[in-house]
Amino acid sequence: MKQITASLSFEWPSRAKILSTVETLVIGTAGGLVFLLAGLPGGLISGSMIAVGIAAIAGRQLALPPILTQTVLVLLGISLGSVVSRHLLQQVGAYPLTIGLLALATFCSTFGSSYYLQRIHGWDRTSAFLAGSPGALSQITILAVERGADLPGIAVVQTMRVIILTAALPMVLAIAGVAPSAAPSLTTTIASPLDLFELAAASLAAALVLRLIKFPASWMFGAMIASSVLHGAGWVEGGLPDWVRGVALVGIGALIGSRFARMRIKTLAGHLSAALGSFAVAIAVSAIFVGIVALTTQVKFSDVVVAFAPGAMDAMLALALTLHIDPIFVGAHHLPRFVFVTIATPGIVHLFGRTQDDVDD
Repeated sequence: MKQITASLSFEWPSRAKILSTVETLVIGTAGGLVFLLAGLPGGLISGSMIAVGIAAIAGRQLALPPILTQTVLVLLGISLGSVVSRHLLQQVGAYPLTIGLLALATFCSTFGSSYYLQRIHGWDRTSAFLAGSPGALSQITILAVERGADLPGIAVVQTMRVIILTAALPMVLAIAGVAPSAAPSLTTTIASPLDLFELAAASLAAALVLRLIKFPASWMFGAMIASSVLHGAGWVEGGLPDWVRGVALVGIGALIGSRFARMRIKTLAGHLSAALGSFAVAIAVSAIFVGIVALTTQVKFSDVVVAFAPGAMDAMLALALTLHIDPIFVGAHHLPRFVFVTIATPGIVHLFGRTQDDVDD
């Protein structure tokens, strides 16, 4: 209960933080609208992310406060749950096989990327393993600090992977003709005021319960579970207005782009080649497993691509929303990946890694 109270505690922000938040939202909204009007796939999230990222790299101190971030994640979860149908749930039988292959893909991708960083860029084993682990950035950061790893390098590699995937995946899928360049409307109707209240109340309650038991990505998944149950059972019809979903997508994009705010250009440039190279290795490994799943199951190719993409869980689910890709399938795969990385990475680092002090000696 203390954790929930702490996470919801509110302290009036300073004038500087308010201005930073407003600037982040204005830049993100402008970038998202430009991409949307240009007809680019995933325009709201990609445009917002790129615009905020460029401004952050240019030196603007952009950020979103926790309460706003949590609100955006809850809205995203509600929107994802609103597309649940019996048809989507009928495909659950294919999940055990694909989740098993995803675990193997994550293992191979991590070792492939870390091997590349060690052999080509001379990274120590601990830093290479942590940089090669897809997702769970907060846990990776804690481990990096504890083990004396190259934290700036790890941050660049991890952030660039998310940025590239979020920006490139929509365009790649649209060009390949396996996902619409503009996502159709996800719901035919807007929920009534009473249904919207029920959605908000149930989603917040579920998110708080998951937060209490330390469930990963509790704000988004709690809202998604509550919304899925209400829609799947037929207790609620319709979903959030389009403009609210748009706000959530812009918010997620701005949140990802703001990661560059604490990154110096010199640091970014110094690790850029390592980031791009390790990303290429991770994508190549993932592509092999995507091909295996596509050839051996009836799951849509676009669903498999986003589910197996080694990116941040919130960003990939946001892409599933904006590209009209099965969010149940994508979420059911990115959550086990998050858990796998969270549990396995400390053991891998303990067995195969070494601290930065060992390297210096």
